[in-house]
Amino acid sequence: MELSFKVFEHAAALIGRTPWDVSRDADLLFQAQAAAFRLYRHQPLIAAIDHYNLVPEALGGIAAQPDGNGVPAITEPLLASATELLRPRPLDACRDGRLPMILEVASRLKREFPEAEVAVPVDGPFSIASALVGFDQLLCDVAEDPDAVRSALRHLIAGQVKLTEHAQALGLGVAFAESAAGPPLLSPASFRRVELPVLQELLGRMGEIMGHRIACLMGGDTVRILDALLETGSPHLVCPHETDQVAFVKKLWDRPEIRVRINLHPGIIARGSWEELRAEADRVLAFARGRPNTLLGAGVLPYETRAENIFRLRDYIGLDHPPS
Repeated sequence: MELSFKVFEHAAALIGRTPWDVSRDADLLFQAQAAAFRLYRHQPLIAAIDHYNLVPEALGGIAAQPDGNGVPAITEPLLASATELLRPRPLDACRDGRLPMILEVASRLKREFPEAEVAVPVDGPFSIASALVGFDQLLCDVAEDPDAVRSALRHLIAGQVKLTEHAQALGLGVAFAESAAGPPLLSPASFRRVELPVLQELLGRMGEIMGHRIACLMGGDTVRILDALLETGSPHLVCPHETDQVAFVKKLWDRPEIRVRINLHPGIIARGSWEELRAEADRVLAFARGRPNTLLGAGVLPYETRAENIFRLRDYIGLDHPPS
């Protein structure tokens, strides 16, 4: 079994800078992500630090500078309701916000590491909407007028399609994520009514551009919406730590064509001892060993992740031995 993870804010730590500084400087972002790839040789190599902020910021949202090594976040909603999402013009990835910088850095990384799968982050509409409207207001809007919210989410598709087109034209991949839409933030019924039709449309259009199906990676208690996620046609699903992982894997045991990434506890990845990390890996191996096309996931590596733990974990799960 292989280890899979993403490197965003942790890349900043590798060059001794804060996520805020690196996220806003093309040279620092290139240096940080290049250092991460040289160290870990991970795939995909994603040219970003705070990817969930990129589109909301390009549409007018303001990401606050955090203290110390915190990850930037949009804390004040820009819009009063989901219906106001219909007002902004479609996103222009060649002009708006930091998106041109992301495309530039991704292209530089691809030239530096032609063997790497370099990707541009493309986030889902519910995640974008939650940053612009705020979670609480967006969930109230879903409860009061789900069809209006679905229309507002659909309005956001055009910008993400354009971003995908730019990435493809530059010979880059795309890394799609939509974690804000998973339960318990959005109920399974609301996910199916409000989010799923828009998600299917967006992933379908992205797949046409890229020439292959797009993986839909989502956190949360996703075993509750697993049937709906399968309807997206995603070839790769995340089994988050916060869901019933045994039930999730059991449901997909006879679907070996779907790659499953089973995430470990993020707190142990960041702060655990080697003994705790090994025990967490054993927990997952106990119910997942034997299923083909399965990865052990470390999720997004926290800023303070110790590289030696990642190396030891890679070696450990690659050994042919039973859990100890």
